[in-house]
Amino acid sequence: MTEGTTAAHGTAGAPPPVSAAAARALVRQVLADHPVPLSRTAANDMLLVTSELVTNAFRHGGGLTAFRVTPEAHGLRIAVTDRSPTPPVARAPGDGPRGRPGGFGWPLVQRLSRSVTITPAPAGKTIEAVVAYGTAAG
Repeated sequence: MTEGTTAAHGTAGAPPPVSAAAARALVRQVLADHPVPLSRTAANDMLLVTSELVTNAFRHGGGLTAFRVTPEAHGLRIAVTDRSPTPPVARAPGDGPRGRPGGFGWPLVQRLSRSVTITPAPAGKTIEAVVAYGTAAG
């Protein structure tokens, strides 16, 4: 993956989002162009996975270096690249650093996604999650 953002209309080379909220806005743009209305649950799952992946990139991965959202036949592919080569690990909920709450995000990503892959990147890693479409009609 190249650095930058590819969203609904292929804006490659754009800087990655500066926050989870900005990444969710890009996902909403892609979903607005989806030809079939999605269920509220599916859309919320996609936004939650986006939030978790981007937040983890900032919190644990040394920062977000690339973000890509790609509609596919059966789901939305959300790809996040960060600066850390270390893969995410599940930890006990509430077992955050310095007593901070945490430990819920990675299991949520895995549970809500059809597939999750972690690929080494030149200066970190890329995590890709595919979240299934749930159409409003089905």
